[in-house]
Amino acid sequence: MRYMATYDMMETFRNTSQWLGATAKTMASYPAFAAIPNPGLAWMAAWGQVTERTFERMVVKPDWGIRSFTCDDGKDHLVSIETVVEKPFGDLIHFNVTGREEQPRKILLVAPMSGHYATLLRSTVKSLLVNCEVYITDWHNARDIPVSAGKFDIEDYTLYLMDFMRHLGPDTNVVAVCQPAPLTLAATAYLAELDPAAQPRTLTLIGGPINPDAVQTDVTDFGARVTMGQLEETMIQRVGFKYKGVGRMVYPGLLQLASFMSMNADRHSKAFQEQILRVCRDEASDHDAHNRFYDEYLAVMDMPAEFYLSTVERIFKKCEIAKNEFVVDGHKVDMGKITNVAIKTVEGAKDDITAPGQCIAALDLCTGLPDEMKASHVEPGAGHYGIFAGKSWRNNIRPLMLDFIDSNAGDKKPAKGKKAANVNAA
Repeated sequence: MRYMATYDMMETFRNTSQWLGATAKTMASYPAFAAIPNPGLAWMAAWGQVTERTFERMVVKPDWGIRSFTCDDGKDHLVSIETVVEKPFGDLIHFNVTGREEQPRKILLVAPMSGHYATLLRSTVKSLLVNCEVYITDWHNARDIPVSAGKFDIEDYTLYLMDFMRHLGPDTNVVAVCQPAPLTLAATAYLAELDPAAQPRTLTLIGGPINPDAVQTDVTDFGARVTMGQLEETMIQRVGFKYKGVGRMVYPGLLQLASFMSMNADRHSKAFQEQILRVCRDEASDHDAHNRFYDEYLAVMDMPAEFYLSTVERIFKKCEIAKNEFVVDGHKVDMGKITNVAIKTVEGAKDDITAPGQCIAALDLCTGLPDEMKASHVEPGAGHYGIFAGKSWRNNIRPLMLDFIDSNAGDKKPAKGKKAANVNAA
């Protein structure tokens, strides 16, 4: 029962806040009040609407919102999201553009398990769907996974990635975004030793902490300053009675969200005040800039406690990947075993989470890989999110990554000069 009451207390506060917002919105919309013009009632309704939506989104998994796709034939093709590998802690899903020829580039996007859903990479997926077959890891919310499913730490995560790569085959191009980069590198090295025929063709590591000690950031400082005992006492709770994972030890998404919000409290407070005023003036909409951002930002998931704690201890504190001392299932993984998987690292010059220098360390670890199969890129002016979303990604990083994939495609290079298609969220 340890920490279960705390988990339920947070959920009770969230639920109560959502109810208060809904109540305020409903009360302010009584027809009788319309006979008494009062700006206070309009503000009350606006506050209720924004508050209800805010706290409701915290427990809702966002929709991918990718329903149709305009191909080179000028026709709209439906996009079906298909689960191709199903596991207790995460699935491998495929964005299948129905009626379109299979694209020669097969890309596996490894999404972070860092508190947000894989839908955080929605814009990345859309940009790649234009001329790629896109697969992505869809990690589950730990609060919904029964205790009977067992543990899930960074070793289990690595084994999951190996299974996903085996399923997709050796013509796969793996792209790991941020947190999973070290474990994706380890999974590739482990496959190189145990099952060389299942290795991917290329591996692109985007803003990942391969060697956190290479450059200091607030994240690495926190990891060095806080002890594992302090983390376990202050960050770990048991899932409450409301969810299927009751009793599972987790790092709660609501707790992480509170930390995120407190880091930029003034900016977030101003954003919500301005949104309330926009709702009062009938200037807001269901999909305006504020709602698009916060619908995703506020949607958080719980992480298994053992995954969170082992990430901090083994990746950040002990730097097992950086020192080439990572052990999976009792077996020491040697990054030098990678000899024929082309590897590219991507970093943002203004990344304050995974600073330049942390990700490129992967190339030095791959001692068995020829220099001509290694590449790196530092994007000028790009922050952490800019290296996988936004203008920097669309205009510079994505084309460079696809060129890298094509240059290592052997006999299966995609046809050049095809007109780009558009993704429409229907």
